[in-house]
Amino acid sequence: MIDLENLLETAKKASLAAGTEILKIYESGDFSIESKSDDSPLTRADKAAHKKIVSFLESTDIPILSEEGRNIPYEERSNWEYFWMVDPLDGTKEFIKRNGEFTVNIALINKGIPIMGVVYPPVLGELYWGLKDKGAFKEVHDSIEELNVSNRRLNEVGLKVVASRSHMSDQTQEFVNSLKEPVVVSRGSSLKFLLIASGEADVYPRFGPTMEWDTAAAHAIVSEAGGSVVQDDEATPLQYNKVNLLNPKFIVLPY
Repeated sequence: MIDLENLLETAKKASLAAGTEILKIYESGDFSIESKSDDSPLTRADKAAHKKIVSFLESTDIPILSEEGRNIPYEERSNWEYFWMVDPLDGTKEFIKRNGEFTVNIALINKGIPIMGVVYPPVLGELYWGLKDKGAFKEVHDSIEELNVSNRRLNEVGLKVVASRSHMSDQTQEFVNSLKEPVVVSRGSSLKFLLIASGEADVYPRFGPTMEWDTAAAHAIVSEAGGSVVQDDEATPLQYNKVNLLNPKFIVLPY
């Protein structure tokens, strides 16, 4: 039997340690360096966080699929019953802009479903997690609160929609226009999902490209807070460990 509580503690420790590594670079970084170059603060933070996370997760003997790790062929990973899915630094634009809205994402996937997720925005110092059938939580300064979605329906007036204020795609704009007097709220990285999980916002349409590791950890948290992450048909849940790790268009709903 797999000890999920124990694995959750390991994932939390890994995310906190990775956050410490990222902050060292974030706080001392020369941000004039080109964001994609091999020695940019972004690249160094990504690699340092990846290395730190792997040092914790290796001991679990569960395979790791990380944005920063090697490209693992589907033939190999399709046989995995459980695996860790990691994005060591989610929110590269936020990191470069220095607005603090970036996160460490660690998820445990079982047969295509994220059953555990830990999301840690190191600048904000908030630790979020969700564990299958155990709920979703946020920890700040040793105080822990349970997360619950708003349960509002899409036909209600004044829904808070998570979207980019500056550049909405046509499809996102159409979706927002279909709502009654919506209020647009903006946030970087996986924090968009967490607004839904905490009930601070009501719906997050994402019609642009994302990868599985961008969404897996926060997906687990939203699910445990009572929400859902579904394709744009508003019914089919996102699946993980697909042949192609690109996500389809999706919507995060508060029910």
